[in-house]
Amino acid sequence: MSGQHGRHAQGTRTRTRPAAPPPPPPSPNNPAGKPTSTSARAGRPNLATEITASLVVFLVALPLCIGVAVASGVPAELGIISGVIGGLVVGAARGSTLQVSGPAAGLAALVAETVGEFGVASLGVIVLGSGILQIVLGLVRLGRMFQAISLAVVQGMLAGIGLPLIFGQLYPMSDSKAPGTPLENIAGVPGLVADTLADRQAMTAALLGLVTIVLSFLWKKMPGPLKKIPAALVAVGIGIGVAAMPGVDVKTLQVGNLLASVDMPGTGQLAGLADVGILTAILTFTVIASAESLFTAAAVDRMHSGPRTRYNAELIAQGAGNTVAGLLGALPITAVVARSSANVQAGAKTRISRTLHGLWLLAFALLLPQVLALIPISVLAGVLVHSGWKLFAPAEFPKMWRQDRGEFAVMTLTTLVIVATALLEGVLIGLAAGVVLAALRMSRTVIRQDLDGDDDVAQVVMAGNATFLRLPQVIEALEAAAASGRPGIRLDLTGVTHLDHACRNQVEEFTAQQRGLGTRVELLMPDPTAKKASLDKDARDQGFPDATFPEATFPDPIEGTVLSSGPGPDAEWFYLDTQPVPDSYPYPHVHPDRGPLVH
Repeated sequence: MSGQHGRHAQGTRTRTRPAAPPPPPPSPNNPAGKPTSTSARAGRPNLATEITASLVVFLVALPLCIGVAVASGVPAELGIISGVIGGLVVGAARGSTLQVSGPAAGLAALVAETVGEFGVASLGVIVLGSGILQIVLGLVRLGRMFQAISLAVVQGMLAGIGLPLIFGQLYPMSDSKAPGTPLENIAGVPGLVADTLADRQAMTAALLGLVTIVLSFLWKKMPGPLKKIPAALVAVGIGIGVAAMPGVDVKTLQVGNLLASVDMPGTGQLAGLADVGILTAILTFTVIASAESLFTAAAVDRMHSGPRTRYNAELIAQGAGNTVAGLLGALPITAVVARSSANVQAGAKTRISRTLHGLWLLAFALLLPQVLALIPISVLAGVLVHSGWKLFAPAEFPKMWRQDRGEFAVMTLTTLVIVATALLEGVLIGLAAGVVLAALRMSRTVIRQDLDGDDDVAQVVMAGNATFLRLPQVIEALEAAAASGRPGIRLDLTGVTHLDHACRNQVEEFTAQQRGLGTRVELLMPDPTAKKASLDKDARDQGFPDATFPEATFPDPIEGTVLSSGPGPDAEWFYLDTQPVPDSYPYPHVHPDRGPLVH
């Protein structure tokens, strides 16, 4: 491919003015579709709409707060306290405008594991430490750092959170107790089904849970204004009605005094900061809660056209919320997709709606706590099973398989490790697998060998990124050139864009060894000055006259090395691709008598 074609393949960058907003559609009062003052005011906030949206978010948040608390193994009041903090503290802070925070189902399994190991009393100091660490990360402007994570790892993490949540909540959905770890919960499902079928009351509880799950999936298809009512709230109403019927004896929520449930960390709990396990839990909570909140922010930003999230400010806001939650001994707080999407769909435009929803939660818990005691636990478990299914998102696995099988492997590995071990270990292994995959794909080295030509020189041409990951192929090509028996060897590395120390050292050793044996070795290395000049020229050709590129860094040439001043008239162009090149791919610019490509 010629250099001209190579530049065309990269495309030309042009500057364009942003398009003007489209005019409003024609209407009886405005047949021409001209801009009006009404359309100009359409994006302005309306207090009545904000209040209505806050009530919708409150109705969505109430059963979720309680259900997450129950799934986390803590009193239901702590979930409500965290929901109140998510509204009044995080909701009032700057960062994201429409994102709503509170206790999240994604952290329920982690919280339950932590409470089981360290006790409810230590939860406050762990959440407090996480909140302070989040504030520090936001102040040093590391909020964007959480975006530098492979999408496959994120989806694998969410699936790894959702799958244990589904199987863990099947037990309280049947008024039973879960065995323990995710693997034990999965293995115990057949026995759970048998026990449920043999117990009439357990069967009633399970049916309430199943009705909740079905409503959660199908309620949006209801006609008219009915679908605007949260499905979880409808399920709670049905559950309360069934539980009040004669002869029905299902387990209901045990609710205490909201203020009495506040448990501020004391000196004994603060002394636990010297425990490595506590510090590990703080780090885990920080990473997972921050990542979930900022990933949710990116998703919510795609739902509306309002102000975008400021990630560092949002991370500080989340940290402030978790700091207050830790001081009160409540659950950790993250941004929640279900509440945020309900807020957007209800027409909210400002932070007023998400702040008010926290006020409604507080008022309900203080004035009507007896209503909470009527809610069947199986209904809340059904709500969380639905949340776990959305986190698991099974349709994403075949989609990822079709798009990228390497990323599918990373996604699946992350999910399986989380289910088999723990959340932090799974995320770390997933990140490591993603880095390895990226390194392998960025280390595409194309090697062409010409060992059977009519001249007396064996040629090895390399292009792409030559790193230690491709060292076996490099060594194989060099050894083949030496074994050809030709009096001369020509190593052309002018197409190499990156040559790391391992490959450079191998080439140097091979050159010195062959020259010591009397073989004439010609080594062509890339000239960084020529490459910089070529990049600068391309930038000027594309309309950026002041653009300059830093000089590329290559190892100092060894004695006898020839630095190429740029491609000559017979130069061949190579392009780095992240996908393997099939053996049957036609190369019109490669001579048919030359050797095969080595990937």
